[in-house]
Amino acid sequence: MTTPQSQTYIPSKVVQTEYPLIDNDPHFKRVVGYARQSDYLVGVGAALGGPGLLYTMERFAPSHVGRGGFAQAMRLAGVIGVFGGFLLFYQRSSMRFYGMSENAREIDLDMKEMVAKVKAGESLYGESRLTPHMQGVAARQSRYSALFTSVLPWFNFVNHNQHGVDTAKYYQAAERELEAERTGKQL
Repeated sequence: MTTPQSQTYIPSKVVQTEYPLIDNDPHFKRVVGYARQSDYLVGVGAALGGPGLLYTMERFAPSHVGRGGFAQAMRLAGVIGVFGGFLLFYQRSSMRFYGMSENAREIDLDMKEMVAKVKAGESLYGESRLTPHMQGVAARQSRYSALFTSVLPWFNFVNHNQHGVDTAKYYQAAERELEAERTGKQL
């Protein structure tokens, strides 16, 4: 006989940072969608760095590897560079959600996205097919996970409502916007 699982909600710790927290467990799509052009450039630079350094070393100090050996090494360096570049790109974007780097643009994007969802009557963080207990487990496993990306890449692919922020601000902003639309005033 199995016992029913109750929803376990454990409030997340909020790390004190210089900038405001947007989300301590952002969904993969939000992290990639909110990325800045500078994140892409740094990621591409890091991806090109591995093969570029290997090529430079080969020119200055040839390895004299047999036929086709250098091409294989370049392919491997390219694959490792692409993975490393993506992880760096992802981590830089995540740090803004955590409030660990300047995030004014992301705060505006977040507010617009969430207010639009409130006005449309949608769930703020999407619908999930998981039980509330499993959503909590997923949230606890991936919260602040981008801080450890260099050791263990771990992404949040689960929709849940445990993001470490007070969502009342979205509903209040939506009410203000709806009231302004109703009365015809500008915000």
